[in-house]
Amino acid sequence: MTAVPASIAADLAAAGRSQLEFDDNLLLPLLYGERDQHLDRIERQLGVSLIPRGNRLAIAGPASATEVARLALSRLYERLKRHNEIDTAAVDAAMRLAKAEIEDKSLSLWNDDAGFRTRKRRIAPRSAAQAAYVKAMREHELVFGVGPAGTGKTYLAVAAAIDLLMAGKVERIILSRPAVEAGERLGFLPGDLREKVDPYLRPIFDALNDMLPADQLAKRLASGEIEVAPLAFMRGRTLAHAFVILDEAQNTTPMQMKMFLTRLGEGSRMVINGDPTQVDLPPNSRSGLADALEALRGVDDLGIVRFTERDVVRHRLVARIVGAYEARDRAARGDDVTD
Repeated sequence: MTAVPASIAADLAAAGRSQLEFDDNLLLPLLYGERDQHLDRIERQLGVSLIPRGNRLAIAGPASATEVARLALSRLYERLKRHNEIDTAAVDAAMRLAKAEIEDKSLSLWNDDAGFRTRKRRIAPRSAAQAAYVKAMREHELVFGVGPAGTGKTYLAVAAAIDLLMAGKVERIILSRPAVEAGERLGFLPGDLREKVDPYLRPIFDALNDMLPADQLAKRLASGEIEVAPLAFMRGRTLAHAFVILDEAQNTTPMQMKMFLTRLGEGSRMVINGDPTQVDLPPNSRSGLADALEALRGVDDLGIVRFTERDVVRHRLVARIVGAYEARDRAARGDDVTD
C-alpha cells in the first residue's frame, strides 16, 4: 500500500474524507470481497461511502467513522499481504479493533504477539478485551476470563494451550468443566470417562478440532497429552508443567474452586473462565467464581479480564441479545452496575 502524502491526508481528514492507495491490485478483489461485500459491510456499519478507482479507494463520511474505516481497511490489506485470508468475521473484527485503537493510542492490537499459532490456523483477537486476555495469558500463570458467552474466552484459552504445547513450553493440556446437570455424579452415564463428560466439554472439543488435525488430536488424547479431567476427579492432584483450563467456572462451589486453584503446580498455567450471569447451581448457592474473584482481590501476579456484550464475536444479534438481558437485569436491580 502506498502512503498518501501527509499534507493531502490532513486536508482529507479535516473534511471527513480519506484515500487509500494500494500497491498490489491482485489483492483488491480479496480485500473488497465478492461483489464488494466487504466494502458494503463497512459502509453499512460505519455510515461511510467507499469508492474504488483503480488501485485507490476513496473514503467519505463523518471524520471519526472515516478514520475507523481507513485503519480497518489498512489492517485487512496488511493481513492479505501476509497470506492470511479474510472473511466477514475478519472485517467485523478489524472495525472493532480499529475503533479501540483509535480510542486508546497505547493499545497494540495488530502485532504478531497478539495471537496464537496452531497447526491449522493463526488465532488472533477480535476485540480490545480479547487482546487484553491474550496479553494476560502470556504474562500471568493464573488468568480469569469473566463475561458473557460468545466472547471467545474458551476458544482463545484453548489456542493459548495449543500454542504452548506445540512450542514445548508445557507437557500437556488438562481440560475441566463442572458437570452441574449430573450433580457431579457421572457413574450412571454410559461409556468411559471421556464419553461420560463429553457433553459438558463439547465446546472445548470443538475448539480443539478447529486447531489440530483429527489424527493428531486423537493421538494426543490417547496418550494423555491432552487430558479430560472432570472437576469432581481433580481432588488430590498436583498439575505440574501443564496448561489447565476450567470452563463454566461460575458453576463451581467455593470449595470446588479453592480445591481447583490449589492444584496449580510448578511450570503450569491455569485459565479459569465463566459468566457470572449464567449460574446453574441450586438456588441460594454461592458461585465459586464470584467467591474467588472476591477472595483474590488485591493478589499480585494474576490476570483478570472482563468481557461485555461489545466483545461478542458470534452473530451480531447475539451481542444485542446479551445487552438486552443485561439492561433488563440492571433495571431490575435499580442500578447501572454489571458483573
